[in-house]
Amino acid sequence: MGFIDLYSDTQTRPTPEMRRFMIDAPVGDEQKGEDPTVNLLQDLVVELLGKEAALFLPSATMANEIAIKLHTQPGDEIILDRTAHPVNFEAGGPAFHSGVQAAYLDGRRGIFTPEQVTAAVRPDGPHFPRSRLVSVENTTNLGGGAIWPLEAIRGVAVVARRHDLRLHLDGARLMNAVVASGIKAADFAAPVDTVTICLTKGLGAPVGAVLAGSRDLMAQARRYKHLFGGAMRQAGIIAAGGVYALRHHVDRLAEDHATAKALARGLAGIPGLALNPDEVETNIVIFDVTTGMTAREFLARIEARGVRMVAVGPARIRAVTHLDIAANDIPRAVEAVAAAMR
Repeated sequence: MGFIDLYSDTQTRPTPEMRRFMIDAPVGDEQKGEDPTVNLLQDLVVELLGKEAALFLPSATMANEIAIKLHTQPGDEIILDRTAHPVNFEAGGPAFHSGVQAAYLDGRRGIFTPEQVTAAVRPDGPHFPRSRLVSVENTTNLGGGAIWPLEAIRGVAVVARRHDLRLHLDGARLMNAVVASGIKAADFAAPVDTVTICLTKGLGAPVGAVLAGSRDLMAQARRYKHLFGGAMRQAGIIAAGGVYALRHHVDRLAEDHATAKALARGLAGIPGLALNPDEVETNIVIFDVTTGMTAREFLARIEARGVRMVAVGPARIRAVTHLDIAANDIPRAVEAVAAAMR
């Protein structure tokens, strides 16, 4: 029986059909805008999100960092949840690349309110950094895959406009939110200035992300892509994975949500673990080990039994389902965890 890797949906491998599509993809010089497959991918994202332009990039981290660079000047402040990806998993990029600091909000499961944004906006004066950008993460990673309600995003956008702030959507797992909520991607994207979509998570492509926004912003983003070292040549080979994913792997995200829900229900029945299965909306399950066992010890025990997850706190664990996890993997994973807890 195979290893059950719930570490992240970044562990997905391209399917045989995706590999064949990538091999056959027409290519050209991406730096000159002449790669037909890259251009096709960007056009697909423009149509999906209802934005004027899009830019293929090597990673969602680069997409977020370019978005921050687009919207800020050194010394500015960005407003985002304490659990957000640029705060925790982008190696200090906002400070390094853009010279900005962050105002942290304590949202519920990564979702904050318009009132919290209002309270975080700095006064206009020489002693304060200039509040300039709000970033929303949908779905939330450390929030357990929670979906931002569309009205909440619209409410944050109203506050942002009132205070002359830009608004970025870190939609690394946006299509999970779309499939689970039934809300169109373009509706989630409409209130914001820029949007990141990651192709390598639940969508299952091996490389890449796309940043979308206005035509003027994406023209400047292309300059930053070169500046950050992200320009490529015959990139259609990897962009083709994203094209295939958007055409074939979106609707199937519902399967990942179902396996995550089944996993959560199974884990909730194991003594010494604390979680609420009703909060599992997409493909991320987060739970606490309450026995005094550390996350490191727990992970070692389950890995010895053929299951991998990841620590997101001293005794907090994250498991993520994806296209390489089948429904019949879930009972085996639950039994491995139960055995580790005995």
